[in-house]
Amino acid sequence: MAYPIAYQIYSSRNFPPLEAQLPELKGFGYDAIEPWLPAYEADDGKSFRRALEASGLRCLGFHMPLAGLVGETQRFIDIALTLGATWMIPPYVTPEERAGADAEYWKRLGAKLARGAAAAGPHGLKVAWHNHDFEFQALPDGSRPIDHILAEGGPEVWFEIDCGWIVRAGADPAAELARFTDRIGVIQTKDMAPPGTTADDGWAATGEGIIDWAALAPLFRQTAADHLVTEHDNPSNWRQFAQRSINHLRGLGL
Repeated sequence: MAYPIAYQIYSSRNFPPLEAQLPELKGFGYDAIEPWLPAYEADDGKSFRRALEASGLRCLGFHMPLAGLVGETQRFIDIALTLGATWMIPPYVTPEERAGADAEYWKRLGAKLARGAAAAGPHGLKVAWHNHDFEFQALPDGSRPIDHILAEGGPEVWFEIDCGWIVRAGADPAAELARFTDRIGVIQTKDMAPPGTTADDGWAATGEGIIDWAALAPLFRQTAADHLVTEHDNPSNWRQFAQRSINHLRGLGL
């Protein structure tokens, strides 16, 4: 069975207005939008939900600040319910916040996610962490942030795995898909251009970079993921990225 495929609308943030993109994305074959703050900020998701429904799209999950999960938990639970989303996904800590971070820092981050997940669970919501490259870079003691985050978070904290950032970190997405099989709830199919590429910040449409998606596709099926997400951090042509990416995934039977 084919996965629902969402489009992370951060990809086309530089081509406003965002709401005008929604009918086009539906036309490309997308099932859903994964928004990031501030796309849904104006009225805590109400108008964004209306725009999605008018375009025939859903919101399965959304990116949100870690500080919001910790300090405005109920507000973001309400936003999730307004959007119709299941997945609440903090995606980042700034370089300043993680400067000199040791294993204990990442364990504390996992514990914060666990508290958010405990509050969200009774509402039918799930919390997942979204990675960049720094979670896969070894700490001085040889351990990795991602392992501390998920171990301390416990089984109620899920993982939105971003394959492109894993490759950029020098790690192997196939190995990480296998390692975290039962923790992966969402898969981002970000692709990386060949090393040394400067255009589009070194990213590529899914299927046009260096990642072997045909080899990874069977591993996707072994995870607990319930949908896929396309993302590109800085495409010069968002329409080309969006259409080519979903076409490649559907061509693989995903």
